[in-house]
Amino acid sequence: MNTFGNIYKLTSFGESHGPGIGGVIDGCPAGIELDMAFIQSELNRRKPGQSKLTTPRKEDDEVQFLSGIYEGKTTGTPIGFIVWNKNQHSSDYDNMKSVYRPSHADYTYQMKYGIRDPRGGGRSSARETISRCVAGAIAKQILQQKGITIQAFTSQVGDVKLPGSYQDYDLSQTEETAVRCPDKDTAIKMEALIAEVKAQGDTIGGVITCVAKGVPVGLGEPAFGKLHAALGHAMLTINAVKGFEYGDGFDAALYRGSERNDHFFNDNGRINTHTNHSGGIQGGISNGQDIYFRVAFKSVATLLMEQATVNMAGEDTILKAKGRHDPCVLPRAVPIVESMAAMTLLDYLLIQKTREDF
Repeated sequence: MNTFGNIYKLTSFGESHGPGIGGVIDGCPAGIELDMAFIQSELNRRKPGQSKLTTPRKEDDEVQFLSGIYEGKTTGTPIGFIVWNKNQHSSDYDNMKSVYRPSHADYTYQMKYGIRDPRGGGRSSARETISRCVAGAIAKQILQQKGITIQAFTSQVGDVKLPGSYQDYDLSQTEETAVRCPDKDTAIKMEALIAEVKAQGDTIGGVITCVAKGVPVGLGEPAFGKLHAALGHAMLTINAVKGFEYGDGFDAALYRGSERNDHFFNDNGRINTHTNHSGGIQGGISNGQDIYFRVAFKSVATLLMEQATVNMAGEDTILKAKGRHDPCVLPRAVPIVESMAAMTLLDYLLIQKTREDF
């Protein structure tokens, strides 16, 4: 279960403190001219050490492509790549080898496999998402050629919430703040809260909102292949994600149909809707409107303070973590959310293409 996708597929490999993180992309169309600088810039948005809000681990995260690209274009064959790990401090995890960190995957991995890599969580580490950002950066470039753009941003940290909807802000300003919030005043409050919990050795969660524009009508399959189900699955594979909702989401339970139906109208020969409470998806199929959804992230489980736990013998003990950790994953998770959305939309675009060819 290390492969994601139906036609556009990513198989990832590697551990947090192993030699490197990499992947193989299969099903990528041939002849796509790639902007290598853009791919690296996407990795730079995800990498550690980019601000005081993130872990101080220093990694260049430079991607090395091994196959599937010739003279800057995709060949249609598997695209192999790797990012070498260069700044591991594995000794930081020596005191965790025989204990289970609260709310981590230590216990479940040990029970499932009978063995685990305690260094940074091994395979369960969010460092695995490097491969997603590479595959997502390629998917983004293909989607952009089809007029589809994807933009995510931090809309909430703890109880500090961005007021209004995504339409109320200039999303091009997202990268102008360290927390990746398009509103500078709200970003200042978010950053202050993250700094406060970091000083206490604690962590904080939040919400990332993502918007996809230019998605054509018709993406998504009946019953079990619904587009929103695919997006939900994609987001829930990301480390620390606890919830997914699209369109009105859980707020839809508060209103009557007469208040929330998206009414159609003839917009100069094109069918349009006056509102978009459906989030761009109806019946599991895209309807041509903006697709927007929200992803809830829990607070990071690794705390730089004492926590009660048990060791592998089942004995009560106290653990105080060492090392370099994010007090809040939101800033670095924004490009990961975009990447998973890009891979999903490209995959479903290719699925739709097989229907059209017949």
